[in-house]
Amino acid sequence: MASLKEVKTRINSVKSTRKITSAMKMVASAKLHKAQGAIENMLPYQRKLNKILTNFLSADLPVESPYVKEREVKRVAIVAFSSNTSLCGAFNANVIKMLLQTIGEYRTLGQDNILIFPVGKKVDEAVKRMGFQPQETAPTLSDKPTYQEASDLAHRLMEMYVSGEVDRVEIIYHHFKSMGLQILLRETYLPIDLTHVIDEEELKDKEEVEEHEIANDYIIEPNAEELIASLIPTVLSQKLFTAAVDSNTSEHAARTLAMQVATDNANELIQDLTKQYNKSRQQAITNELLDIVGGSMK
Repeated sequence: MASLKEVKTRINSVKSTRKITSAMKMVASAKLHKAQGAIENMLPYQRKLNKILTNFLSADLPVESPYVKEREVKRVAIVAFSSNTSLCGAFNANVIKMLLQTIGEYRTLGQDNILIFPVGKKVDEAVKRMGFQPQETAPTLSDKPTYQEASDLAHRLMEMYVSGEVDRVEIIYHHFKSMGLQILLRETYLPIDLTHVIDEEELKDKEEVEEHEIANDYIIEPNAEELIASLIPTVLSQKLFTAAVDSNTSEHAARTLAMQVATDNANELIQDLTKQYNKSRQQAITNELLDIVGGSMK
C-alpha cells in the first residue's frame, strides 16, 4: 500500500490537473458559444446559395460551366480540416483516419498525383508522416477562419481544376450538429454535383419543396455567362469558408466535451484517493494506538 505522503502528493497532483481541465473547458465553451452563433447564421445562407447554383446550372441554359464537367480522374486534390492543437478527443484522429481512407482509394494514381491541402497543424503533421509533401494553406484558417483566406484557397483550387492540373477536389471536415455530435463529412468540392439539388433538411419543409418545383424558371440579366462567372466563385468560396467555420465549431465542441469528461474523471479519482488516504491514515493511527497500549502493559 502506498504511503500517506505518496497518496497526498497524488491527490494534490490530480487537483492541479483538474484546475487545468476545468479552465480549458470554460475557455472552449466560451469559444464554442461564439462559433456556434456564427455557423448557425451562416448555414441557411450557404444552403440557399448552393440551392440557387445547383438549380440554375440544372436548368436548360445554353451556357455550360467548366466546374460542372466531370472527367477521368488522373490527379486529385484533397482538403482536410483539423485543429492546430490537441486535447479535443478523437477529433483529429477521425480526420486523419478518413484522410488515410481517401488516399487509399486514389493510391493507384501514384503519390505524386495526390495533392493534399492540410488545414490545421495536426493533419499537416500527419501528412508529413505519411510521406507526402503538404500543399501550402493559410495557417490561421483552422483556428481563426476568415472569408478572405477561404476565398484565396477556393480560387486556387478552381484555377487548378479549370487548367486541368487536378481532375477532382474533395474536402474532409466535421459538421457541427450539437455539442455532443459532430459528423465527419467527405464531399466532392469539384466538379459541382448537380444531382444534389436540394438539401435533405429542406425537404422536410413543404414550402421549400414547392419552391423547388419552380426553381428552374429564371429570368437572367444581363446574361447567363456573366451570372455564372460571378455566381460560381462566390458559392465555392462560401462553401469552403463554411466548412472551415463548421470544423472550427466542431473542434470547440469536441474539446469542451473532452475537458468535461477529464474533469469528471479527475473528481472521481480524487474521491477514490481521498478514501484511500483516510483508510491509510486510520490504519496508521490504529497501529500507533496498539503500540502504545501494548507498551504500557509491559
